[in-house]
Amino acid sequence: MVIVYVLTSLGMGGAERQVLALASRMADRGHAVKLMVLRPRIAEQWQTALPVIHLDMRRSPVSVLKGFYRASRFLRGYRPDLIHSHTFHANIVARLLRLFVPAPVVLSTVHNVYEGGPHRMIAYRLTDFLCKRTTAVSAVAAERYIQLKAVPRNKCVVVTNGIETAEFLPNGARRMYMRTRMDVVDKFVWLTAGRLAPAKDIPNLLAAFKTVRATHPDVELWIAGEGKSTGVKRVEGFCVEHGSMDQVRWLGLRRDLPALLDAADSFVLASAWEGMPLAVGEAMSMEKPVVATDVGGVRELMGEAGMLAPPKNPEALAAAMLVLMRSSNEARQKLGRAARVRIEDYFSIEARAQQWESLYRTLFEYHRDRSIAPDG
Repeated sequence: MVIVYVLTSLGMGGAERQVLALASRMADRGHAVKLMVLRPRIAEQWQTALPVIHLDMRRSPVSVLKGFYRASRFLRGYRPDLIHSHTFHANIVARLLRLFVPAPVVLSTVHNVYEGGPHRMIAYRLTDFLCKRTTAVSAVAAERYIQLKAVPRNKCVVVTNGIETAEFLPNGARRMYMRTRMDVVDKFVWLTAGRLAPAKDIPNLLAAFKTVRATHPDVELWIAGEGKSTGVKRVEGFCVEHGSMDQVRWLGLRRDLPALLDAADSFVLASAWEGMPLAVGEAMSMEKPVVATDVGGVRELMGEAGMLAPPKNPEALAAAMLVLMRSSNEARQKLGRAARVRIEDYFSIEARAQQWESLYRTLFEYHRDRSIAPDG
């Protein structure tokens, strides 16, 4: 098959990383694959060996129109069998392109339980006829979009994220090296990772960590991920307002997440909302015990191999973190091993690629058969 993946950007987020992993698997399986990105290139973005077409769309109407023209011209020449788009803006653009390009199959994916307010849900509803299916990364996300009437139930499918289990594999030597390098040999380290965005609710995490630190002085919290300068200042301001918090390390954007996970003792997620967080699955693959807020598809992902706390409740989050810290090393290791097994059994990227390929073929063959005239 000839497949085009449409993304808003190649920024350092979980959705973008998941799409690149999937696209690479499809190319390895012999499909012709290209990426079409709405926004211009940015300084910090995921690298890929796959061909990428940037539409250079910005906020101005002129650049959007030029982007549509560039996309239409590319698709007419490339003639894909299927367009698979991800997140709101890319989904809407991919759907509208069907008005200008001879009818390829369009498949939309939503990566979060929240992709915007009522106007965006109306946009999804009005353009639904232009796509064959909409998939969601968790059952909770799928149900929410169905209830909002953004997606018809008979056209919605759940396909969860897939984890690179070969890349996210614990390494004892790397753990010792990183802990020595970070000077935390005798400390308990919590790690969180993700874009510094409202959904991640870092203030909730910092408030919880203040309670944890008061009980366990030999503890550190590492925060890895990119964020706008205003977001970083907001976090720093929260730290100053709520105490020195000198045991919080803001690591910024990092490309060595497996090594950081090796060095950490546990992973924590304090999000206010999610789809199915890739970072939690990667931590589980690294045999890390996880404490996370019960949002989006987190419960579906973790099962019994982790601890849940209600969102926007720092007291409950701190209590869960303390329970885990007070557990024995053996108990934490057992939980971590169970987490790895769960990822291998249900959420590996190889199994997910197989599921996507099956869905692609079903949609394409159905579309092809419907397009053949009775005498064809």
